[in-house]
Amino acid sequence: MIGISLRQIEVFVTISATGSVKGAAERLFVSQPAVSMALAEFERQINASLFDRVQGRLHLSSRGKELLPMAQEIVERTHEMLRSGEHSMNLTGELRLSASNTIGNYLVGELLGPFIGAHPDVSLKVGVENTAAIVAGLLAHSIDIGCVEGPVNHSQLEILPWRDDELVVCAPPGHSLSQYRRLQPRHFKDAKWILRERGSAMRVLAEQALTSLPPGQIVLELGQVEAIKQAVISGLGIACLPIAATTDAAAVGRLKVLKTPFLDLRRRLTLVLHKARYRGTLIDAFVASLAPGPAKP
Repeated sequence: MIGISLRQIEVFVTISATGSVKGAAERLFVSQPAVSMALAEFERQINASLFDRVQGRLHLSSRGKELLPMAQEIVERTHEMLRSGEHSMNLTGELRLSASNTIGNYLVGELLGPFIGAHPDVSLKVGVENTAAIVAGLLAHSIDIGCVEGPVNHSQLEILPWRDDELVVCAPPGHSLSQYRRLQPRHFKDAKWILRERGSAMRVLAEQALTSLPPGQIVLELGQVEAIKQAVISGLGIACLPIAATTDAAAVGRLKVLKTPFLDLRRRLTLVLHKARYRGTLIDAFVASLAPGPAKP
């Protein structure tokens, strides 16, 4: 006879989302002892520990990571079954997203707007990380969907195209490179570059572009696009920046966008999901809200 209850499964899923018994208790509106007892009974039933305690927080064990997608599916299918009997099909629940720097800071309206407009009762929790951190979050099941700027290659992850984007090379007003009527690669010799931190997709694309230019100097590494933009405006160097981040500053003359047709700075923005993660109604609705744009040749 199966002794596992739906409540025990729900407790397991909620602890994995909040990282603590206290957080799960608050979200489920029950006492902490009740959550602890439900988890202990669930672990007894499956004869395995589902969490490791690290610095006061609960992290999924290897067995927990294996069982979480199945537990999430059970909980989400139960919610869908209950909704199917309602007259209103308004979606509710929570989605955990993480977006890379450019998307989270400059394209968040395009990313979230269509979904929020169609499903205002869904709670969205959105973090901003670099691509490497988002991949790690998906693999650890700490987020449901990632939206990234760079290529992701992992056997456990599913990649869905969203839209095209590109970087542009920017310099401070009056920089020597902005004086040329037609820039050539040779003009970039000894240029001072400001780059994103390692692990970011923007850093990878910028480094690829630099391989087709004469040697320069990396004078600064920063973890935020806006910080890089301000450093360029201040005259500390030149940088490859997302075009969406440069529009306002370039329009008022605080930043100069250089014409570099000899550099390929195009990239594809994509959604990333864990293949084992059940794509329930919420995830399907979010993916459907982002119609992918046409790929550039």
